[in-house]
Amino acid sequence: MALGATLAIGGGCQQPELNTLDKVVELGEVVVVTRPGATTYYLGPDGETGLEFDLAQGFAEFLGVGVRIITAHSIDEMFDAVTQGHAHFAAGGVAITEARRQRARFGPPYQDVTQQVVYRFGSDRPTGLEALNGGRFQIASASAHAERVASMQNDYPDLAWEYADGPAEELLARVWTREADYTVAHSHLVAVQQRYFPELRVAFDLEGTQSLAWAFPHSKDASLYQAAERYFAEIKENGQLARLLEKHYGHLREFDYVGTRVFMRHIEERLPHYRAWFEEAAEANGLDWRLLAAMAYQESHWNPRAVSPTGVRGIMMLTQATARDLGLDQRTDPQQSIDGGARYFRHLWDRMPSEIPEPDRMWMAVAAYNIGAGHVAGVRHITTLRGGNPNSWADVKENLPLLQQREWYQQTRNGYARGNEAFVYVENIRSYYDILLWTMDREPHLVRGPRPQVVAAQ
Repeated sequence: MALGATLAIGGGCQQPELNTLDKVVELGEVVVVTRPGATTYYLGPDGETGLEFDLAQGFAEFLGVGVRIITAHSIDEMFDAVTQGHAHFAAGGVAITEARRQRARFGPPYQDVTQQVVYRFGSDRPTGLEALNGGRFQIASASAHAERVASMQNDYPDLAWEYADGPAEELLARVWTREADYTVAHSHLVAVQQRYFPELRVAFDLEGTQSLAWAFPHSKDASLYQAAERYFAEIKENGQLARLLEKHYGHLREFDYVGTRVFMRHIEERLPHYRAWFEEAAEANGLDWRLLAAMAYQESHWNPRAVSPTGVRGIMMLTQATARDLGLDQRTDPQQSIDGGARYFRHLWDRMPSEIPEPDRMWMAVAAYNIGAGHVAGVRHITTLRGGNPNSWADVKENLPLLQQREWYQQTRNGYARGNEAFVYVENIRSYYDILLWTMDREPHLVRGPRPQVVAAQ
């Protein structure tokens, strides 16, 4: 862990007249320690991302400074970085516990999660802690889960477990590879990891919820802590916190084991035949090829001969009129379909109002690919009428089903649309896109085949 120089954040050794907040402003940046992970901080296709990064970046903008991220490998390392003055605070999905309150001062909670006992599909599902006896029950050491399970041992004296190095994310992978039988993880992490390890199953929840919050040093100087309180109050009030939670977790609906397994198999068996065409079309139109591939999978399961009941055809499911407008003469030719679909999606994206921020604008364009730009404009109007933010996908998507209710669709220019289908359409694509990003990062060679060729769907 590269921590750099110690910050003067505690008692004011060089400029005693300045409080911590003033020093941050003078320094021009706030230094945040986090830990890499799917729910915290990682490098995505557009650079640094993750809920904790987005929150920290928003806080820096709130203060009018930059943000510098340093990484740690564990909760203990994050606390050490804060107490030793290497970081102003820790933002790493830290659950508030009584033991941790002795080490840090917690800011306002921003997310509530549940601790869940996880096992692998194919083995017997345990129904309670007593059923874990005899299995390999591993818990991340120095974790909130370890504190919770240890506190329950008086009620379950025969319960035994092993402490393991590494975060809960790694322990979930061990359950999937059968190196462990059970572990405990927070509900939001389980929901994310099930997309990548579909055999992971929740056995049961441990009673109660836990809150996640930033960890600040214990200090008489609470200026930066109080600024964080003001920041969280503002983003809760203006809806930005809800939008960030939706951005990172809003598409994690009820887990679909069969659909995820089929998708993973198609990544290996079908995608290599078309990947080069997805890449070429995406590059020509300023798109991420993995998003284009995710849309194609939702449309046709990468079957170039797919035909819908309404007559749309091909791997990108283009209508005859759209294909004609795009200059395509064969919708079932996969190269033509992918090229045409990419150009059409780029056109829809460019038509979205410029005041819509990304990635909300992108997801509205994806919805428009399904129900048309006019209906997206209509549901944005409905969102405004209902007091929501028409530029927020989190708000807009909740109103999509209203396009099927006469009371609402008659107030739009384009009228009725199957809004429920559009809602599911976009959320599925978001899940497929996440899995493709993860697969490419983990095994970039996995789906790179020879030059594409037309093959029969398997």
